[in-house]
Amino acid sequence: MDKSYIFKAERNTLETQIKMTIDASENHGLGFKGTTGIGFFDHMLNSFAIHSGLKIDADIKGDICVDCHHTIEDTGIVLGSILSDIVKVKSPVVRYGTAFIPMDEALARCVIDLSGRPYLVMNYTPKALMIGEYDTQMTVEFFRAVAYNLKGTVHIELLYGQNEHHAVEAIFKSFAHALKDAWQSKNGELLSAKGVL
Repeated sequence: MDKSYIFKAERNTLETQIKMTIDASENHGLGFKGTTGIGFFDHMLNSFAIHSGLKIDADIKGDICVDCHHTIEDTGIVLGSILSDIVKVKSPVVRYGTAFIPMDEALARCVIDLSGRPYLVMNYTPKALMIGEYDTQMTVEFFRAVAYNLKGTVHIELLYGQNEHHAVEAIFKSFAHALKDAWQSKNGELLSAKGVL
C-alpha cells in the first residue's frame, strides 16, 4: 500500500475505555505507542505491531485493579474490529496466511483464513500462570476477541516450548506474520467459489 490508511475505533464500557488508531500505510514507523498498564501485554502489542507492519497508537484504561481480564479482552475486540476494516480496504486479498515462528526453544504456528467466518482454534496450555502482571490464560481470550471481530478463522498452536515468555511471544509473532501474508492485496477476482466471503 502506498497511500495513507488511518483506521480508528474505540470502546467505552464501565470496565474499559479504549481509543485506538492504526496506521496501515507504508513508509511509517512501526510499533505500539501507549500503555495498557500491563507491561508484558504492552510488549506483545508492540511485537505484533512491528511484525505485522503496523503503527498502533492507543489510549487504554481498564479496571486492572480487578485483574487484567477486561483490559486484554476489550483491547482484542477493538484491535480485531480495526483489522477487519483494513481487510475490507485491501480486498480482494490473498486470504490465507501461515507462519511458523521460533523464539529460542519455543515454536508457534498460526494459520489464518480471512473468510468472513469468525472462528478460533487454539492449542496452548500455559505452564506458568503469570508473566509479570499478565495472566497467561488471557492469551486465548485475547485471540478469541481478535478473531471474532476480525471475522476470520484463526488456528494457533504452540508446538513446543518451556519458557512462558518465549511461548507467548512466539504466538503473537506467528499471528502477526500469518496476518501480514493473508491480507496482502490480490489482483483479480475474490478468492471464493461462492463469489463472496
